[in-house]
Amino acid sequence: MKSLLKFITCGSVDDGKSTLIGHILYDSKLLYADQEKALELDSKVGSRGGAIDYSLLLDGLMAEREQGITIDVAYRYFTTDNRSFIVADTPGHEEYTRNMAVGASFAELAIILLDAKQGVLVQTRRHARICSLMGVKHFVFAVNKIDLVEYNHERFLEIEKEINELVNELSLENVHIIPVSATEGDNVTKKSKNTPWYKGDSLLTYLENVDISSKSEEGFYMPVQRVCRPNHTFRGFQGEIEAGAISVGDEITTLPSNEKAIVKSIHIADKEAQSAAIGHAVTIQLNKEVDVSRGCVLTKGTNIVTNKKFSAKILWMDDSELTAGTEYFVKIGTKMLTGVVTDVKYKIDVNTGKHLPAGYLTKNEIAACDILLSENIVLDKFDSHKALGELILIDRVSNMTSACGVIEDIHNNDTKNEKFTFEYNDLKARGDIFEEFYYDTETLSIFKYKPEDQTYTVGDELPIKGDSFEYPENFDLLILRDLVAIEVRNKKIASIKALEDYKYQEVPVINGRGFEVKVNSQDEVTNFLNENKEINEKSQADFLNKWVKFETYRKVVFHSTN
Repeated sequence: MKSLLKFITCGSVDDGKSTLIGHILYDSKLLYADQEKALELDSKVGSRGGAIDYSLLLDGLMAEREQGITIDVAYRYFTTDNRSFIVADTPGHEEYTRNMAVGASFAELAIILLDAKQGVLVQTRRHARICSLMGVKHFVFAVNKIDLVEYNHERFLEIEKEINELVNELSLENVHIIPVSATEGDNVTKKSKNTPWYKGDSLLTYLENVDISSKSEEGFYMPVQRVCRPNHTFRGFQGEIEAGAISVGDEITTLPSNEKAIVKSIHIADKEAQSAAIGHAVTIQLNKEVDVSRGCVLTKGTNIVTNKKFSAKILWMDDSELTAGTEYFVKIGTKMLTGVVTDVKYKIDVNTGKHLPAGYLTKNEIAACDILLSENIVLDKFDSHKALGELILIDRVSNMTSACGVIEDIHNNDTKNEKFTFEYNDLKARGDIFEEFYYDTETLSIFKYKPEDQTYTVGDELPIKGDSFEYPENFDLLILRDLVAIEVRNKKIASIKALEDYKYQEVPVINGRGFEVKVNSQDEVTNFLNENKEINEKSQADFLNKWVKFETYRKVVFHSTN
């Protein structure tokens, strides 16, 4: 069976991406007779004065032909004697960066075209960076239009130097540089006599032989796409195996429920099988009932975790700006839920790679962000398990994809390693009194945003006024979850003590979220603390309605993401 290579072509506008692939198809005799005649006929009235315009093979839409540019991702399937291929021909214009990112997300190799007259441009850097971001590990830089610089070796060496600088900057691996002419065919499907100084293979020969195998992901895992229940006796979990293999009789672990079960049967299409491996779409039946639904993951031999806080690198693709505190639908694996971009840590200069401070993102910018989900989800770092490390952000109103990205770091849920707001000696507390409450006029929902990440101790002055909160200069802060009491006098922390040592001081009392606690005596404080010890999930709302008031020191501020 022939191996399959999935690759993408990208580059700036009019760099010859469609022409290059069209030439491969034509030279390799991979066209039907009627396609070839239609191509030659179209070319006679086209832009090449009767010479064959190979780009017409991929630019199938009339609108594209009229503009002379590709505006969508065109997929082409072809096979040579040595290998099968799927190629995504993507737009070069910056306006269609999102289309290019879609093509890169499926590719194992990227062909990035450069104009020999212009060299490395901003779009070259952008496309290389996006391909790297989306997990592409193999790169071919095709220096096109080498005929227009008279096959000059010195010019090729100048561009090669620019490319190597970019390769080092992005830490790209498996890079090959080829001088080509997409229109004349130099080094496209066979070596050109016009470049005797180039000793490597032609582009097609390289693609037919390049080894794109990479390190395999740890263990077996399958995100559950669907639960299949054709009758009351059968319950199967359907999805595509993303790594490893599974056999009947193997013990698997279900996430996030963390239950163990034995594989009872495996079905591939309508046939039963004893085992299945990476790439197979399967239905797996287990030997007992487990808590599994769409978005859960079946695993074996992995260290995949569940969490709701992580850092990601994203490509912003929306016309509106991204600001910290905005809520989106977040899709990871087969699970989708709501989440908030809590912080835009920095954006990346496409030209230099420098990290720049950023309060917001505009279209086609790349940035590092922190994201908080509404609940725990099965995820992993992109470098460890690709399918659980990719994500997209979806606008909650328009349902359009706003960003794509990869998970780079998962934040520890262990409170021992969590960032605390207040610390003194061995006492630590996670007060959220500085969170802002905003009402988003676009999504018609309330979201929280924490504007700073600072730790305070005795003697420090507190920022008692924000957009959506304002506290008195004197108050006591009771943080129930960490059993800590903090006394604030004249805006400064006077003391931090264990909650059991706290005595009512006849000043306003606030809980760890910044809400008023309705107490006016030591007896009421005692009753409040005693009832808190007895609450459970069902009675929590009743407890808060009795003892806590939101609007005394807090309010919700209208906010627009536009």
